[in-house]
Amino acid sequence: MRSLLVSDAEWGVRCDLAALYRLAALQKYDDVLLTHISARVPGPHRHFLINAFGSRFCEITASSLVKIDLEGNVVGQNTQRFNYAGFVIHSAIHAARDDAHFIIHFHTDDGVAVASQKEGVMPLNQRALGVLKRLAYHDYEGVATSLGERERIVADLGEKSLMILRNHGTLALGPTAGHAWMGMYNLEKTCTTQIKALSAGRANLLMVPDEVQQQAAARVMNSVRRDESMALAWQALLRQVEQDSPGFNE
Repeated sequence: MRSLLVSDAEWGVRCDLAALYRLAALQKYDDVLLTHISARVPGPHRHFLINAFGSRFCEITASSLVKIDLEGNVVGQNTQRFNYAGFVIHSAIHAARDDAHFIIHFHTDDGVAVASQKEGVMPLNQRALGVLKRLAYHDYEGVATSLGERERIVADLGEKSLMILRNHGTLALGPTAGHAWMGMYNLEKTCTTQIKALSAGRANLLMVPDEVQQQAAARVMNSVRRDESMALAWQALLRQVEQDSPGFNE
C-alpha cells in the first residue's frame, strides 16, 4: 500500500530499493544496522534514498526510506536519522557518477576477508574474471566520517562498477537495481569461492592461465552488459522477495 505523496517514478525507485534491502536480508548479507544501500531519486536535484538508522534490512519498506540531498539534509517526509558513514560513501558516488542510480555496500564475512588480503580478488575462476574487469580498490582510512575521503573514493573508483574497500567491505553500483544487485552478488560469490579455495592451502590454488584470462573475461563482460538478461533476473528476484519477504512495497 502506497503511503507517501511522491511521484510515480520515485515510488518505483523506493520499491526497488526496499526490495534490495530485503534481498540482502534473505541472503544474510546484512550486518545488523551497519551497511547501506541507496538509490537516486529521479529528477534534477541529485537527492537519494537510504535506510533509516535503526531498522533491520528485513524491516525496510518503500515508505520508510529517508530522502536526503548531497549535503546530508533530509528533504522528504520521513525525518528519521540515517548513518553518517553511509552518507559519506554514497553521496560521493551519487554526486560523481551519472550511472550510479543504485549503490550497495556490505560487510559480509567473506567480502571483508578478501578485503583484508593483500592480493585482493584472484583470477581463480570464470566468475572472478568477470569481476576483475570491473573491480577497483580503495585503501582503508578508518570509519568513513570525513568528507575529505569522498574525493579519494571517487578517484579510486574511476569508471569501474565494483569496489573492494580494503579492510572494510564490498561495494557495487549500477543504472538499475538489477545491475547493482547482480554485480554485488557476483563479487560476493567470488569472495566466498576464494576463501573456500584458500582453505585447502595456497599451494593447491589453480589460477586461470594468463593466455585465457582476457578472452574469458570479455565473454563474461558481454553477458553482463545484456540489459534484457538483467531485467529478467530482476523480475525473478522481485518474485523471490514477494514470496519470502512480503510488505517491502508498502
